Amino acid sequence: MGLFIDIFLIISFNVTLLLFSSFFFTVSSSLSSSCTLRKKFFLNGLHKAGDVNLGGLFEVHYTSVFPEWTFTSEPRQPTCTGFDTQGFRHAMTMVFAVEEINRNSYLLPNITLGYSLYDNCGALVIGFRAALVLASGQEEQFLLQENCSGTPPVTGIVGDSYSTFSIATSDVLGLFRLPMVSHFATCSCLSNRQRFPSFFRTIPSDAFQVRAMIQILKHFNWTWVGLLVSDDDYGLHVARSFQSDLAQSGGGCLAYIEVLPWGNDPAALRNIVYVMKKSTAQVVMVFGHEIHIYRLMEEVVRQKMTGLQWIASEAWTSVDVLQTPEFMPYLGGTLGIAIRRGEIKGFKDFLLRIHPDQYHNSYGNSIVNQFWEDIFQCRFAPSPAGWVEAGGALCTGQENLHNVESELFDVSNLRPEYNVYKAVYALAYALHDMLQCEPGRGPFSGHSCGSLERLEPWQLVYYLDRVNFTTSFGDEVSFDENGDVLPIYDVMNWLGLPDGTTKIQNVGEVKESAEGEELTLHEDRIFWNFETKQPPQSICSESCLPGTRMARKKGQPVCCFDCIPCSEGKISNKTDSMECTSCPEDFWSNTERDQCVPKKTEFLSYHEPLGICLTTVSLLGTFICAVVLGIFIYHRNTPMVRANNSELSFLLLVSLKLCFLCSLLFIGRPQLWTCQLRHAAFGISFVLCVSCILVKTMVVLAVFKASKPGGGATLKWFGAVQQRGTVMVLTSVQAAICTVWLVSSSPAPHKNTQYYNDKIVYECVVGSTVGFAVLLGYIGLLATLSFLLAFLARNLPDNFNEAKLITFSMLIFCAVWVAFVPAYVNSPGKYADAVEVFAILASSFGLLVALFGPKCYIILIRPERNTKKAIMGRATSKT
Repeated sequence: MGLFIDIFLIISFNVTLLLFSSFFFTVSSSLSSSCTLRKKFFLNGLHKAGDVNLGGLFEVHYTSVFPEWTFTSEPRQPTCTGFDTQGFRHAMTMVFAVEEINRNSYLLPNITLGYSLYDNCGALVIGFRAALVLASGQEEQFLLQENCSGTPPVTGIVGDSYSTFSIATSDVLGLFRLPMVSHFATCSCLSNRQRFPSFFRTIPSDAFQVRAMIQILKHFNWTWVGLLVSDDDYGLHVARSFQSDLAQSGGGCLAYIEVLPWGNDPAALRNIVYVMKKSTAQVVMVFGHEIHIYRLMEEVVRQKMTGLQWIASEAWTSVDVLQTPEFMPYLGGTLGIAIRRGEIKGFKDFLLRIHPDQYHNSYGNSIVNQFWEDIFQCRFAPSPAGWVEAGGALCTGQENLHNVESELFDVSNLRPEYNVYKAVYALAYALHDMLQCEPGRGPFSGHSCGSLERLEPWQLVYYLDRVNFTTSFGDEVSFDENGDVLPIYDVMNWLGLPDGTTKIQNVGEVKESAEGEELTLHEDRIFWNFETKQPPQSICSESCLPGTRMARKKGQPVCCFDCIPCSEGKISNKTDSMECTSCPEDFWSNTERDQCVPKKTEFLSYHEPLGICLTTVSLLGTFICAVVLGIFIYHRNTPMVRANNSELSFLLLVSLKLCFLCSLLFIGRPQLWTCQLRHAAFGISFVLCVSCILVKTMVVLAVFKASKPGGGATLKWFGAVQQRGTVMVLTSVQAAICTVWLVSSSPAPHKNTQYYNDKIVYECVVGSTVGFAVLLGYIGLLATLSFLLAFLARNLPDNFNEAKLITFSMLIFCAVWVAFVPAYVNSPGKYADAVEVFAILASSFGLLVALFGPKCYIILIRPERNTKKAIMGRATSKT
């Protein structure tokens, strides 16, 4: 079924045409008005005349022997040997179809079809002779007419069986647009409409066969397969098509390609089996002829190589010679594609009624006679020279086909026969459509129609291009722009039966559709020749699961790869991803790296332990301030409260309370108002607190100086109004700083993705670092000044001052905030807020405990010391 070399064909055509033109006809001398046949070909065939005749080319004998030609001897006819029962059944299918059409009152009414069938004897030269005879006829003499009118000997030809024969024949007959409809030629090269304008076929081309095979591979996810092809144009052409189509479809890779030798080459076969054993591919596809597979399987059996899933091309899917008990342990479970099976009603009865008396041949030998001689092992009267005679007794014609067992009568698996049947009907329907044309509305020049009297072959080609009918089996038949039929294959499975026989069962079909190749499989029917009874895995590398990507192995096909996990922040959400995709900004990869999930958000929350602890401490400090304030208000007339400037003490307690409360603004998800308020409230509260302490310290120093001779004038600058005014002025400065800061570059909430890849840290950016530094610097300035003044007044008499307590409290305050700066800078995310809250709470508690702890102790625990006398006594004794 392969293609011979183009150069050989071109030379063959030219030489053959030259020989035939000089050998076949001689033009008479009477002004070239007629042609006389010089020599007849004694071709093996079968004929029946009709109003319109169809030709047929079939392989009734599968081999032939050519005698040696010499320049002195008369050329002798080749000898055809090896009667092919299948080929004979193909020919008789055409006879049956023609007779069935003649009985059909709706198809070609009032027109009788005839036929002329020839045997190509498995030889190109004989098939080519037969094609020329069909095109020109074997009349002894015919007149030449100027207009070349008249019906040709045949209006169309069914055949040939082989691609090579069809190529050779169509190359010549295509020049005259004589239509050929092949039932078995599959070479995809025959789809070339420019080279073969009148060629049609009812069998899918090899191109579709390859695509059908790829669909089976993709269905079972077999991405790593071996390919064996025959060493001819058929196999090599398929190999090229398979490689290109497989790459385009992305259906897999070839683990190896090996060429099966034509001859008996044990070394080559051993090497092929060695390659198969060494490969990890468990699926082997074989495009070859039965002789190739038979020799290969002999070597497979010899090396006992099991565990393979075989995929058969249509050339050997149904071959009986391979279905032996020796091969079935290895070939059992084979999947293959086969020509579409059809049912032809009444065909078996027709075959059983075949008799030599029914068919008479005008020239050559009747294939029916030869069939009769072969099946009954008898012989008729001697055949013309050159044809093999059957041995044994003479045939009487009384033999009964019902008493003979032959594969000829098994019509349960009609495949090539069904294609012949469709080819005959295609020609008949095209002829029928042509004859239905209404004069003046035809498709040809001047809206003319074709007719039997002036039938041109190209007119039938026109209608064949447009033929469309449905067979009695329910299959639609039409041809595309390349002359190819709507492709469809049956998917077959080899099942070994307990009795040692083999059943080839239909498990699905693959056909062409608008969306591409459509595969239908009944997997529950498929027999798998493995212990698991399940389809095998045939992959070079395991599929990369979601969350990983494929990385090709260097020097290996694309099907061989490593699976690399996606890096953080990237995902792959499908199997066998080539690349990992980055997640959007606010998303991050999950642990499996197969989907993007929203990033975790981080901020100092009221719901986490740290936030709960800080909130509790803040509220506790606020509560303690409130309690102390209540105690001081309740005991406001006692010497302990009055001796230490009660008004500033109350204001200081209020400011400390605000310091504790402002820490709550640092907890929770940052909002614009909380970001703006937290630092302003913090800065103003602490300045108010430190201002009170500073004024208290200054008052202590002023009172001490006033107690000395000549120092009374000092107190006039530290009266109650001046004290309040000083506190307000100092606090107003901080308020002004905060106002300028908020107006010029206000703090704002910010989603920080720099600290962590998988988290979004919600924080407040200060806006202006200078503003924030000035705010802290101002607090630090007042605190430092308070500390220095308190330190200078630490040794003054106790009854005049609380300088020691202020010194100690400011020491705690400064220590906390000095430690705060590096801790704050180096703390990421929510921990920066936690550090600031801790600093606020620690400094606030330090001031609260250091300043008010001893006083509350005396007021509550040692009330006897809360008297003027006790306080003054302490001062006197101290002095």
